[in-house]
Amino acid sequence: MGQFIQQVLDFLTGLGYWGIMLGLMIEIIPSEIVLAYAGFLVARGEINFVEAIIFGTIGGVIAQLFIYWIGLYGGRPFVEKYGKYILIKKKHIDSAENWFNQYGGGVIFTARFIPVVRHAISIPAGIARMPFWKFTMLTTLAIIPWSVLFVWLGERLSSLGKSWNDIHELSDQYTIPFIAAAVGLLSLYFIIKILRNRKKSQS
Repeated sequence: MGQFIQQVLDFLTGLGYWGIMLGLMIEIIPSEIVLAYAGFLVARGEINFVEAIIFGTIGGVIAQLFIYWIGLYGGRPFVEKYGKYILIKKKHIDSAENWFNQYGGGVIFTARFIPVVRHAISIPAGIARMPFWKFTMLTTLAIIPWSVLFVWLGERLSSLGKSWNDIHELSDQYTIPFIAAAVGLLSLYFIIKILRNRKKSQS
């Protein structure tokens, strides 16, 4: 598997910034690895940090738009039948749908930092016909810091003399605070939503 990933990464990065974007669009391998490898190339002076972030963000957003459109035009039955081909299982859809129903559209931003639901959350957004502009805006705002983090981590791995495939070992100390912050924001969002609903019911 490691050799396969290396071959795919070599092919993608041979296409330059467009390869990074393509890798994140189709996500044959996890986006974290693609972005970390991009950071590795930044450290070697083969690509530019800022442009790696820009193309990584574009690719990540397009990938989520694709999943959003599947939910919008195919509905849940279609996703349950064919979701496995984009590595989304029924349990992922169930979790994402519960989150979306509980927290509303605001979850699109914070859920991007939560394992399991971060990709699948686009499906209930499409099914619920969430406004396209709002979905795109929240998705972009979430993917930018995620891209910055992993490109930087890949660059840092290189400076430590380690390989890009050590990304999970290094990333935990950074992603856990991201997850904690996302859960905190979700809780705050939920509390505000409850208070607003109570205020409306009392008026």
